[in-house]
Amino acid sequence: MPYRRTDRVNSLLQRELGTLISEELTDPHITFATVTAVETTADLRSARVHVSVLGDDEQREETMRALGRATPYLRRELGKRTELRSVPMLQFVEDRTAAQAARISELLRQDREAHGS
Repeated sequence: MPYRRTDRVNSLLQRELGTLISEELTDPHITFATVTAVETTADLRSARVHVSVLGDDEQREETMRALGRATPYLRRELGKRTELRSVPMLQFVEDRTAAQAARISELLRQDREAHGS
């Protein structure tokens, strides 16, 4: 399958958003957020930004709200840093994969301890 433009844009947005969020946003409500993936629509008008957030439920929810508030700033910065004619609308969604993997590991560890293996 040929490398599509959306793949290049996804990669670019993931890299730039990761840097912006981790190094340049000063909102104290954003805690340990990592951009794990970006899915841009074929027309490049919108993008779902998957974010993994470490912390308890309240910290994760507050981080997601803070990212929503920061969206205009992030789009403006993306426009300055990329050669995209139009910066996609950003929708932040929480990526719970890491939390789910940690939970499964914990359950397996508990099962091993309970059954002596």
